[in-house]
Amino acid sequence: MVVKGLEGITALSSEICSIIDGVLTYRGYNIDDLAENSTFDEVAFLLWYNHLPNREELAEHRKALQENAQISDQLINQIRLFPKDAHPMTTLRTAVSALCMYDEEAEVNTAEANQRKAIRLTAKIPTIIAAIARIRDGLEPIAPRTDLGLVANFLYMLTGKEQSEVAVQALDKVLILQADHELNASTFAARVTAATLADMYSSVTAAIGALKGPLHGGANEQVMVMLREIGTAENTEPYILDKLNNKVKIMGFGHRVYKDGDPRAKHLRVMSKKLGEQHGDTKWYDISETVEQLVVTNKGLKPNVDFYSATVYHYLDLSEDLFTPLFAMSRITGWTAHILEQYHDNRLIRPRADYVGKTNQKYVPIENR
Repeated sequence: MVVKGLEGITALSSEICSIIDGVLTYRGYNIDDLAENSTFDEVAFLLWYNHLPNREELAEHRKALQENAQISDQLINQIRLFPKDAHPMTTLRTAVSALCMYDEEAEVNTAEANQRKAIRLTAKIPTIIAAIARIRDGLEPIAPRTDLGLVANFLYMLTGKEQSEVAVQALDKVLILQADHELNASTFAARVTAATLADMYSSVTAAIGALKGPLHGGANEQVMVMLREIGTAENTEPYILDKLNNKVKIMGFGHRVYKDGDPRAKHLRVMSKKLGEQHGDTKWYDISETVEQLVVTNKGLKPNVDFYSATVYHYLDLSEDLFTPLFAMSRITGWTAHILEQYHDNRLIRPRADYVGKTNQKYVPIENR
């Protein structure tokens, strides 16, 4: 039996992430517990090593991320040559692919070497994203600091200023919530690529390509585009009802594996409101809340992680086309955890297709066609 989109099909076994009865866990830890009490650094460690770090392990882990955040001048010069109007996800995909050429261990496929590559990729992607953003705006890239954590460092490299504790905590929470999500499209792309025993950089590049799509990571960017089109609180109801009446998909709502709502959305809703209040302008949060009420009432669909992450990113003064690269900055931890797991117990992923084309065709010489 053919199942379109492989919906409900179990393709492999994993110890990394589960979604059971609407509850999301990383390594058995409920996402609510992690979002409220953990940090992104701890979650990355958990995904890779299957346990939460003690103080010494966390200190070493953070040190490794800080020491590997620098990117080469050659890569920066490559980014300078890319078209300034290229989408940051396009540039990120190419830059991450290029990283492979500067890693002496790129083709070394041992567990230890691959773990080091996971650390390097997680550390360098924030630096690459910040460099892409600054170069396309005509600014010089800012080197990472060794006294800041990954999230604080990213915001510093992006803006040239240390950001508030609230801003750092908000982005940290978003990254935790987006770090992994079982066998989503980009993770599946990464595992399919890794299953061929391609190097980790190839696998992550494949994942970034999948994440770029508007039905996956690109949805949060489209949410903010929609909110800007709505523009005012008064226009919210007629805009949404018109879209629903014309059967236009409202980005940021519904999810194939959640029937009673995405458990990550509530954390982002709270953070969006908090950041809006800090800015003294809750306009975009208020419009979002109205949109949610209208879609739930008229369509029965609840928001997913993309919906409120859009306004969180906006309140952090991030341009809309950086929303999906930030998703990649988080999901790199889950991708690499899955790639490591795939390498550990590998079998080539090669499903079959049900052929529905023509049959019994006969070759006709070209002069008779």
